[in-house]
Amino acid sequence: MKKLIPGLILACSLFCTVAYSQQEKKPEEQIRQYWFVMLTAGNDRNQDSVAAAKIQEGHMANINRLYNEGKLKVAGPFGDEGKWIGLFIFDCETKEEVEKLLKTDPAVAAGRLNYEIHPWWTAATGSFTPGKPAKPGQ
Repeated sequence: MKKLIPGLILACSLFCTVAYSQQEKKPEEQIRQYWFVMLTAGNDRNQDSVAAAKIQEGHMANINRLYNEGKLKVAGPFGDEGKWIGLFIFDCETKEEVEKLLKTDPAVAAGRLNYEIHPWWTAATGSFTPGKPAKPGQ
């Protein structure tokens, strides 16, 4: 009997752990990883105003595409003249996927923007709900 008690304790502990993990979690318990991308000034920002405007137009179109695909959760510029230009927060499985998506950005491709990628965690609620955003009116 003494030899059975540790096994029973372990079995009960495992059962309780599995049962607890299957319960509905509160938002603050639903922490998951996203990717924080700091956009900085690139080395090639000498385009004329027409070329810069075209690059910016493509940059915004790319942001909208990635948002509608559910990959980009937050995007926006900073309002000062510092070295940080803006930020993205991606919902992707890997850093490599984020890098691949960043290379589709015309501002990155043209050298107007550089980036740093960092893992970042938050609750998967609100803007960070996984998947594509709901269409207006749904």
